[in-house]
Amino acid sequence: MASPPRCSPTAPDRECKLPPPSAPASEYCPGKLSWGTMARALGRFKLSIPHTHLLATLDPLALDREPPPHLLPEKHQVPEKLIWGDQEPLSKIPFKILSGHEHAVSTCHFCVDDTKLLSGSYDCTVKLWDPVDGSVVRDFEHRPKAPVVECSITADSSRVIAASYDKTVRAWDLETGKLLWKVRYDTFIVSCKFSPDGKYVVSGFDVDHGICIMDAENITTVSVIKDHHTRSITSCCFDPDSQRVASVSLDRCIKIWDVTSQATLLTITKAHSNAISNCCFTFSGHFLCTSSWDKNLKIWNVHTGEFRNRGACVTLMQGHEGSVSSCHFARDSSFLISGGFDRTVAIWDVAEGYRKLSLKGHNDWVMDVAISNNKKWILSASKDRTMRLWNIEEIDEIPLVIKYKKAVGLKLKQCERCDRPFSIFKSDTSSEMFTQCVFCRIDTRGLPADPSSSSSSSERENSPPPRGSKDD
Repeated sequence: MASPPRCSPTAPDRECKLPPPSAPASEYCPGKLSWGTMARALGRFKLSIPHTHLLATLDPLALDREPPPHLLPEKHQVPEKLIWGDQEPLSKIPFKILSGHEHAVSTCHFCVDDTKLLSGSYDCTVKLWDPVDGSVVRDFEHRPKAPVVECSITADSSRVIAASYDKTVRAWDLETGKLLWKVRYDTFIVSCKFSPDGKYVVSGFDVDHGICIMDAENITTVSVIKDHHTRSITSCCFDPDSQRVASVSLDRCIKIWDVTSQATLLTITKAHSNAISNCCFTFSGHFLCTSSWDKNLKIWNVHTGEFRNRGACVTLMQGHEGSVSSCHFARDSSFLISGGFDRTVAIWDVAEGYRKLSLKGHNDWVMDVAISNNKKWILSASKDRTMRLWNIEEIDEIPLVIKYKKAVGLKLKQCERCDRPFSIFKSDTSSEMFTQCVFCRIDTRGLPADPSSSSSSSERENSPPPRGSKDD
């Protein structure tokens, strides 16, 4: 195993990195315009310059299409509704707008039993919010010197970590706001997550294409896996047992690493047709969802070994018009939410794999999403510098949702294996589709053909995953 990168706690640093000063007047060269003069000149003639679009503002999957309306010059400013979401006419989802960041909001979470919200931003800050009045409770001090790309919080809401483009991971005490430690790496960190038991922190590397697992109490390195992927890591996360780490990458590959045996348990190559942006486990740890730039999401069975050869998964399509950036399961896995480049939050009926509702209102790319433990609230973070808190408690009573269910011919059933309620199409006559939810159907497809060799659902849930690595 390669030697770990430099990983050591350093003293808190209050200073923020400032941009370099402009060139002094003594360096002015006769016969050439200064940058200031050129900028002022361009500013005066900006109305006569044809409208151009920067590559960074475009959907990488739609370079030949016209840019979205929010990128075009604005003619009139229309006051925004603050009570109801501006979705389709029959959709009425109450929401609150949380403003306070000065740049893109890259990450968001519910915490403290859904009574507080956590966010990180490209403005180099990590904030704690009161969702009742939308105020900032705490701005965590000794802030990073570069944009915050991801935050994570322990299950008991006692500690917070944040990864930043300044190559550091910082940890704070949530209640006091005190900086507990800061770890600096020799490479860029693009993802960081606490394990559910709070013992470990996993960080994803950009240039090294690897992951680092660290002891969160002793601030020591447990393992470093360099070149775990062939391209940059985009996201990584622990399973609910804090024993396995899933990672996804620009290389379109999914890998699962075992912390105890320090071995790769599972490799799925070409899991999507484009870069994979995010991943999340169900709360049982049996399934993994991945979101991708190919506009789709997929739900994978990561417990049985057979599925790796059969490719048993559910693909959620036609929910976003552009790249999907984030995904998150409800605690009971009854539904899934995702955010994307098209500025919407999609709510998915997991059982039948269709988009239940699309939440619209953000003015730019939705970068992260979260669901409250009680399943009544959705939180979305956007590049438009705001977060939105959506109340979905009455979602099944919304006329648009009822109308769509009737249009596609859905009815509610109860799974014969796990007792989870799920929707089915009235025209479906398949006995398997009629009696089992999507998770049990995937699980069934992954079981051996010989009934005598199959085990019960509870036995499979408690049995260790197979060793080794096979390609899909």
